[in-house]
Amino acid sequence: MTEHETGAPAEATATPGETTVPESGTSAEATAPGQEAMATRGLRYAVDICFCIDVTGSMSPILDRVKDNALSFYDDVQKNLTDKGKNVDELRVRVIAFRDFKADGAAALQESPFYTLPAEQPGFAEFVRGLVPEGGGDAPESGLEAVALAINSPWTTSGDRRRQVIVVWTDSPAQPLTGEPAPAPYTDKIPKDFSALTDLWENEQGVMGASSKRLIVFAPDGPGWTDISGVWENVVHHPSKAGEGLSEVDYGTIIDSIANSV
Repeated sequence: MTEHETGAPAEATATPGETTVPESGTSAEATAPGQEAMATRGLRYAVDICFCIDVTGSMSPILDRVKDNALSFYDDVQKNLTDKGKNVDELRVRVIAFRDFKADGAAALQESPFYTLPAEQPGFAEFVRGLVPEGGGDAPESGLEAVALAINSPWTTSGDRRRQVIVVWTDSPAQPLTGEPAPAPYTDKIPKDFSALTDLWENEQGVMGASSKRLIVFAPDGPGWTDISGVWENVVHHPSKAGEGLSEVDYGTIIDSIANSV
């Protein structure tokens, strides 16, 4: 699978008065066994993950896979992190499920709160298992709107070091942002165009840390996703086959990509 990577080496954020520990390379670089654990010894590391999942009809293959593994997600991520010599003290996840505003109106988006794992893993699993692949009309879908909501997530402010990861799963190109009003309650939450969305991602004073944010995109090359991987920093794009529900994407690849971003 080909990956498109963007962004320069960055440091993880630290709370005021704490020492910032440099990280080695971009999100997609390998970390020597034990290196991350040694570098962060004595510091508390908090990781938030927001999944933006296309839940239109064609996405059954990947959605079924996610549902099947929802209850083991925490253990799977932690094992992968341990194998990479990384340690996370706090892990939270949330989900933004998206379809198409033009076809589905306000029903195009479903949002969960953040779930702290492993304590709230049953709630996370229940939300994911309640997602039904339907609607959306014809491609493209409202993926950029979902990314905008993800950027403005209520990210954690705890921990000495933080990582904020957005993971997008879709087999469709993205609807362009045209400035048309989104249905309530999203009217004031969607940028008017791609440039405004880019400003939201790149805003160093925004809710995401300037050096702690990462975006992983499992999506076909095409409008929206190719634009993001070509312009934004701290992005890894795994091109997928259009219209096939990410059936070719292995669950282990998803877990490994998440662990690499931490």
